[in-house]
Amino acid sequence: MQQPEGVAPAAPIPTATSAAAPRIEVTGIKKRFGSIEALRGVDLAVWPGEVVGLVGDNAAGKSTLTKIISGAYVPDAGQIAVDGVPVTFADPADARDARIEMVYQDLSLCDTIDVAGNLFLGREPTRRVLGWRLLDKRRMAAEAKQHLDALDIHIPNLGALVAQLSGGQRQTIAIGRAAAFDPKLLIMDEPTSALAVAEVDAVLRLIKRLAAGGVSIILITHRLQDLFRVCDRIAVMYEGLKVAERRIDETDLEDLVGLIVGEKARKLRGATDGG
Repeated sequence: MQQPEGVAPAAPIPTATSAAAPRIEVTGIKKRFGSIEALRGVDLAVWPGEVVGLVGDNAAGKSTLTKIISGAYVPDAGQIAVDGVPVTFADPADARDARIEMVYQDLSLCDTIDVAGNLFLGREPTRRVLGWRLLDKRRMAAEAKQHLDALDIHIPNLGALVAQLSGGQRQTIAIGRAAAFDPKLLIMDEPTSALAVAEVDAVLRLIKRLAAGGVSIILITHRLQDLFRVCDRIAVMYEGLKVAERRIDETDLEDLVGLIVGEKARKLRGATDGG
């Protein structure tokens, strides 16, 4: 894996499994949209049980990179490996087969369906009655409660429509649904935006709980203070490049802001170029 510019090599984050290969590793990823070069050769690795914050200003390339990892976009160049095995994703179904899930900022929940229905959306258990295949709502409710209890997600009424839930509850349901697919890697896009303080705390606790269970997580957020509560490492993107990478104990808010706005990014590139 190529080291980020201007950053001394660092040993991989230790994990309980002592994995020999990163859970996910992308190398030399490039993507162009017409005349716009969105990604210009990005390297990134995430180890089992590691939480990596992915930050950068608007148009830095964060969303493009994560959409490539989740199969929504096909890269123009570069490689992806899962547990050291090269893979190619033609669509999100391929990424899901590799146990990669993404929770988008819009959550993609169905407001007119209850909590249990949203958790099982697209994979509902059924039972046969007089030759007809019907939804097994009793089983769905029982398994939904079991799954949410395991994640310490507390929704008083699983029969409530999602439209009736608070923003924080909706976010935990979206994360819980992704976790139900037993992902190796979970990508979260702005999971704490527009949430109240208590709801932010609940979402961050859920992220830490998933990581403790071995799930690798890529976290995109503009709430930089959240990164210091859950992340092991932070990768900074600027104009389609990963310009820096920091262990969480090697950086602070001022350092991150400087990298994101590009002041340090320009200095790092200038030093590399000999300018």
